Order: sequence, then structure tokens, then C-alpha cells
Amino acid sequence: MANGLKKRFASAAASIKVTPEDIAAADAAPPSAPRTAPGQMMVMQGALQNAEADIERLQAQLKATTAQLENVKASMHISLDSIDEVEGRRRKLTPEEYGELKENLGRHPLGQPITVRRKANGRYELVAGHNRTAVFRDLGRTSIPAFVIEVADDQVEMVAFLSNLLSPALSDFEKYWNFKKLALISGLTHAAIADSTGISRPHVTRIMQFDGLPEAALNLLSQKPARLGANAALKLAKLAQEGHEANVTEAVKKLVADDSVTQEQAVALAAPKDTKNAPTAAPAETVRFGKQKFCDISIRNKVIGVRFAKSVSDDDAAAWAKKFAEFMKAELAKNA
Repeated sequence: MANGLKKRFASAAASIKVTPEDIAAADAAPPSAPRTAPGQMMVMQGALQNAEADIERLQAQLKATTAQLENVKASMHISLDSIDEVEGRRRKLTPEEYGELKENLGRHPLGQPITVRRKANGRYELVAGHNRTAVFRDLGRTSIPAFVIEVADDQVEMVAFLSNLLSPALSDFEKYWNFKKLALISGLTHAAIADSTGISRPHVTRIMQFDGLPEAALNLLSQKPARLGANAALKLAKLAQEGHEANVTEAVKKLVADDSVTQEQAVALAAPKDTKNAPTAAPAETVRFGKQKFCDISIRNKVIGVRFAKSVSDDDAAAWAKKFAEFMKAELAKNA
């Protein structure tokens, strides 16, 4: 009997013919509403999720639009006499770069307003746009377009730092100087600053090669920061570490004083001339405190040199020198 029913159903199914017109009509027909309570609940939940997604999208658009309107609203002309500058924030331009900026602003309106924050006494603290402000003063202007921002005291240096760092014309040395200044003010490590600003750690490591240069060389570079890049700074720092600090400082002095001297020539000038008779130096051993470099210990021609990191104070260095002397006396006493 079961086989007979199967044959009858198979025969009936074979007689059903679905035409292309039937398929098109089925596709065009609206979906039927679910008749059961669970089905209706599923439809309502789907509609609610779509509505919530639309609300979030509209809220994001509203937030972005509001931020743009607030910036536009904050843009205003302020008196140049009411602006105070903070030492060390201004990006140094070459005379040619400054002349080009002055020529441009003398002919055209200021495209990007400067950034300031309001002080308690009603004056303004300049955060970004120091060269534009200087040019406006040189041109005899009395006011300048500015964005007035609200930022906490402990965050303003970060804002100023990023405004400079994002400039494509910022030299490697100025990036290094900004990193050092921000680390000193914030107490953050260089790695933490890199992570918080979105800058890669290898890039920060490359920039921090200037840390190995003598203090006198760094002071010279502050006059013309664009003269020496991080790659050449690394080579000079290695020479300084090997005991050629005076040569490195003299090479940097010539590099800053004479624009015809290239970075490669400066490195060659700092290198020892008599390589045949020059004493060989063993590779320096770096001593670290956690992840931070504490000092480099090197030896050349029976002379042990200890070069402390910039973060070590003179008093701490003197204390360590005393500890070294006491240690050597104690060791010699054991063999007496």
C-alpha cells in the first residue's frame, strides 16, 4: 500500500509545471506576514535592530557635524597684542622657508587659523602657528584668525607637540627635541609617548639617536636643526661613544656654520684620521634599568669610560663614581 501511495504522489508531482512567469510572479509578491506569535516577534526584533543602527549612525553624523560647527564658531580674529608665546614651541624655519611663508601670507589670506587657548587673565596662549603669527607681526597686521580651544594644563604640551610633529617639514632633530621636552613635562617614557600619539616605536628609536651626541653638539644643532638627520646622528653618536666627542662637536660646528658641508662629510670629519695607530676600542656594554638605558661602559687603551644617560643627574654620576672607587679598593684589599 505504501508503494502505491508513493507512485501516486510521484505521478502528481511530475504533472506540476512551473513556468518562468510563475517564478517572476512569486518573486514580485510581498512576503506574507508571519501568523504565529514567535514569528511576529522575530520580525519586530529585526526591525528594532535596524532602527537602532540607524539611530547610532545619525547620532555619529550629528556629533561630527556639531564638532565642525564648534570649530567654525571658535574661529575668530584676535589681537596679536593679546597673544603670549611659550619658549620652545616654535618650529624653526630656514630664512628661505620663512621668506616663502611671508611672501605667501602677504599675497593671500591665512588658510589655516592659528590655535590658542584662553588664559585666566583674558589673554591667549599660543599653541600652534608661531611662524604664522610672527609673519603677521612682520607684515604689520594687528589681528589674526585663530581657533580658541579648551585644553587642560597637563595636556596642552601634548597638543602643541602633535601640531608640530604632524608637520611634514619638521626636522628629525626638532622631533627629538619635542620628544625630550614632552617626556620631561609628562613623566612618560618615550615608548609611552609613541603609543599614546600613534607613532611607531622604531621611528621613535631612530629619532632618539640624537641622545648620544655631546651636549655642545646638541646646542649647536638647535640653531639649525635641519642640518643633521637621524641616520647621520647615529653615526656621530657612535663616534662620540668611542671617545671622539671633541671631533664630533667640531664636525657639527662646521656642519651648522657652512651649508656646503654635507652630513656625510661631517661624519668623515669626526672619524679618527690615523686608523692604523689608533687604539682599538672594545664594543661598549650598555647597562639598563628596566627598559631604560642607564649608562654605557667602554674601554680603550686601558681607559674605562662610563657614559651615563641624559636622565642621570651630575650628583648621581658623582655618587656612582665614588661607588666605583670604593668597589675597586675593596677588591684590591681582598688580594693584598
